[in-house]
Amino acid sequence: MERIRCGWCEKDDLYRKYHDEEWGRPVYDDETIFEFLILESFQAGLSWYTILAKRENFRKAFDNFNYKKIADYTEERIEELMNDPGIIRNRLKIKATVTNAQKFQEIQKEFGSFSEYIWAFVGGKPLDNCPKTLSDVPAVTEISDALSKDLKKRGFKFMGSTVVYAHMQATGMVNDHIESCFVRQK
Repeated sequence: MERIRCGWCEKDDLYRKYHDEEWGRPVYDDETIFEFLILESFQAGLSWYTILAKRENFRKAFDNFNYKKIADYTEERIEELMNDPGIIRNRLKIKATVTNAQKFQEIQKEFGSFSEYIWAFVGGKPLDNCPKTLSDVPAVTEISDALSKDLKKRGFKFMGSTVVYAHMQATGMVNDHIESCFVRQK
C-alpha cells in the first residue's frame, strides 16, 4: 500500500525521509531547536530543499550546531565559513548565526531553557491546524508574527514571521500535516 504524504515532500527520497521522520514532530531539546533555527535562518529567500541538501555540510561547518561554540566565533572563523563551498556563503546570515547563538543563550538564562521560552507561545503543546490540503497551510500566523517580533526585539536576526512559522512547523509546534497524510494517522 502506497503512503499518502503531504504533497510538498514528493520531490525525492531526501525530502520524503525528512517529512516521514522529522517534520512536524515536537522538539523540546535546545540543541535540536537551535539547529533548526540556524537552518531556517539560512533558508530565508531560498528553498528548504537547498538547505536540507546541505544540512550535513552545515553540521560540519558549524561545530555540530553547538551554540556555545558558535557564540564565540571570531571574524577569522567567519572568514573561514565564507570560504566553505558546502554551505550558503552569505556573510549577513553567518554573522546572524553568531548573534543568534549569543541571544539564544541569553534566553536560556532568562527562562531556564530556550524550549520553555519558545513553546510558551503555543501553550506548551503542538497546535493542530488540521489542514485538508496544502492550500490550507498558512505561511504565517498571529503566533509566528508575535514570536518573530519578540525574537527581533531580543536581537535575533533573519527571524521574520515566515521563517519563524517554518521553524514552528519543522519542530512540531504546529501540526500542518494534511488530513490524508500517513504521519497524521500515526
